[in-house]
Amino acid sequence: MEILHTLYDEIINFLGISHAWELLKSGNYVAFRTYDGIAALIYPLIPLLVLLELVLGFVYKKPQTKVYKVTFLIYIFNRFVGRFISIAMVTLCIGWFQPYALLKTGPTWYWFLYGYIAWELGHFIYHYLGHKVRLFWCLHATHHTPENMNLSVTYAHFFLEAPYADTIRTTVCILLGLEPTMLFLIMFIDGTYGAFIHVGDNLVKDARFGRLNKVLLTPSHHRVHHARNPLYMDTNFCNLLNIWDRIFGTYQEEKMTLKPEYGITRKMDSGNFIDVYFGEFIALAKDVWKAPGIKNKVAYFFMPPGWSHTGSHKTAKIARQEYIKAQNA
Repeated sequence: MEILHTLYDEIINFLGISHAWELLKSGNYVAFRTYDGIAALIYPLIPLLVLLELVLGFVYKKPQTKVYKVTFLIYIFNRFVGRFISIAMVTLCIGWFQPYALLKTGPTWYWFLYGYIAWELGHFIYHYLGHKVRLFWCLHATHHTPENMNLSVTYAHFFLEAPYADTIRTTVCILLGLEPTMLFLIMFIDGTYGAFIHVGDNLVKDARFGRLNKVLLTPSHHRVHHARNPLYMDTNFCNLLNIWDRIFGTYQEEKMTLKPEYGITRKMDSGNFIDVYFGEFIALAKDVWKAPGIKNKVAYFFMPPGWSHTGSHKTAKIARQEYIKAQNA
């Protein structure tokens, strides 16, 4: 019975309905007007959309079961291994860096907009480094291994990626003056939207969202980000506002004539948990082992994925430049 109880708790935690259920049982419906009450109603949306997407996949005979299977294993593994690390890092960063904040913000709409732009800068920095530094790519690559795009992909992360991401994002935001309360509100909104942008075409076929595509980072943009097509690689690092991608030249719209091909460029078995979760670490270890000299060995940790001490580089930047040059020839 204890196993069944544990399984029940895990299902409830995954669906995110425990808090809303407690409020309903208490009869305190006024609480749903508060921040906690609104959050309790929003949390279950993504898990329920995942289930709907899975059902529609079977209806339309595009189940993508391999993606869901591996993502489920990753979710279970991360639940037991890295459950509290990210929260601890956020708390530590607030304590360490708040005394050094460059300015002080308040609970107004314009400071909220400022805060969101600051958060997006922190997100851009973490995400950019996750693609440009080999060691950080090892943490991030698990998220890019699925060869289909659907909402379950939002759960596919190496357990140390969230602490690494939140350390950078929280540090940037606190140094730029965000109050912790506003930071947590932004984290909640951004986390919910960040899950939604992984929506598959079972639910949303054309995910450009009309004119919003020019301002927001839409699911269409994020499908581009997850693609391994040379034109699409290492683009669209933002999460909600695509402002920093435009400023730093990493913005790329989806071309209707170029369908995204999902996954990573390394040859791998996307249905194998070990290869998906630890494959990049194993590949890095092999490169470091074979590299001559300490300098080359250390370089493999910090140079971009695809860099080689032999000079025969196959980085995303080079692949993209060669593709664009060939298209313009």
